[in-house]
Amino acid sequence: MGESKVDFKKTLPSYAAKHRKFEFVTIPKMRYLMVDGTGDPNTSPAFAQAIEQLYPIAYALKFFSKDVLDRDYVVPPLEALWRAENMDAFVRREKSKWSWTLLLMVPYWLTDEHFAKALHKVESKTGKQTTANVRFTSLDEGLCVQTLHIGSFDDEGPVLKEIHERTIPDAGFTMTGEHHEIYLSDFRKVAPDKLRTILRQPVKKL
Repeated sequence: MGESKVDFKKTLPSYAAKHRKFEFVTIPKMRYLMVDGTGDPNTSPAFAQAIEQLYPIAYALKFFSKDVLDRDYVVPPLEALWRAENMDAFVRREKSKWSWTLLLMVPYWLTDEHFAKALHKVESKTGKQTTANVRFTSLDEGLCVQTLHIGSFDDEGPVLKEIHERTIPDAGFTMTGEHHEIYLSDFRKVAPDKLRTILRQPVKKL
């Protein structure tokens, strides 16, 4: 009998942000499935395609872990790194100027070899073109400030302004790395005003 199914949203402190509280947390180095893209996530076909590329591999890894390694887990929530030439583009919600990397976290016990096996399994069913853009790599963010936002993505602007212009500089830090969002709700199914999103920004001491 294997271990009970692990739900990382309940076991990892990095998924435990609080609404209306801006907290500094140290995020451990973790590994992710990643796909890069550019453009407005609401209108760019590449954004939807990236999601469709990530999940088959994520579930192939999950079932390999469950069936072969006897370690079951809940596939973690979708995440994304966001970047722009001017970070004010996020506050102003100028989405056409954004570039992004979609992420799905992979448990630490799964290796490059396991990823290769999952990739082969998916490609044997769907073809290599469906996995060509997916990579498996590490993200080491270190010290970050984060909060839980409840509501529409379009209402994030004032929260990000608070993080960028008050919380971070008032604590003697400056931004580094990329704006990070963790989608605790499925934005394809949940009403915009009910969405739960962790907003995270890596920082460093001035």
